[in-house]
Amino acid sequence: MSDSTAPASEVTVWSLEQTSPSDLRPSAAPGDGVRIVRSQTPLPEFSRFLYTAVGGDIRWTDRLGLTYAQWEEILQRPGAETWVAYEHGTPAGFIELDAQDDGVVEVAYFGLIPAFRGRRIGGHLLSYGVARAWDLAERHEGRKPTARVWVHTCSDDGPYAMDNYLRRGFRLFDTRTEPESAAAPGPWPGAHPAADA
Repeated sequence: MSDSTAPASEVTVWSLEQTSPSDLRPSAAPGDGVRIVRSQTPLPEFSRFLYTAVGGDIRWTDRLGLTYAQWEEILQRPGAETWVAYEHGTPAGFIELDAQDDGVVEVAYFGLIPAFRGRRIGGHLLSYGVARAWDLAERHEGRKPTARVWVHTCSDDGPYAMDNYLRRGFRLFDTRTEPESAAAPGPWPGAHPAADA
């Protein structure tokens, strides 16, 4: 029987932004074998794979209950883009850009599959993805030029997430606490442990 008087755990959420392309401080590219490609065919199966593979151990749960049609709607929004990092042909992680009103672009999701963390791919993927947020209007007719790029991260994300955003030139503009989400859905038993394990 659970103790209903036990305090609920909380998660800290930080919101960060860039307000000029000159804010971006790119990371050095990793060694040979890493390339970043835009996923130009909206495919819920692929996007859900990336979402669960990257977020399974860091409590990404908000999209798990979405229907196929809801995934399609997200991927087909005007200005939505997903950029995928590959190492020697294997997906290593992704960055999803959400084009919003008035030239605002949100980094909706960003991360690496656990087996690829700690190998200098994340800084490169974030640098590349944020550069694509800044030039997003060039690929979408009628879109206002990007004036602001923002992202939120939280205390459940990887230990290097916040540092990576700060090193890329993002500035903190808001901090809040929220109730903790349910237990992390994965990775499944026996999956590859995090790089530092």
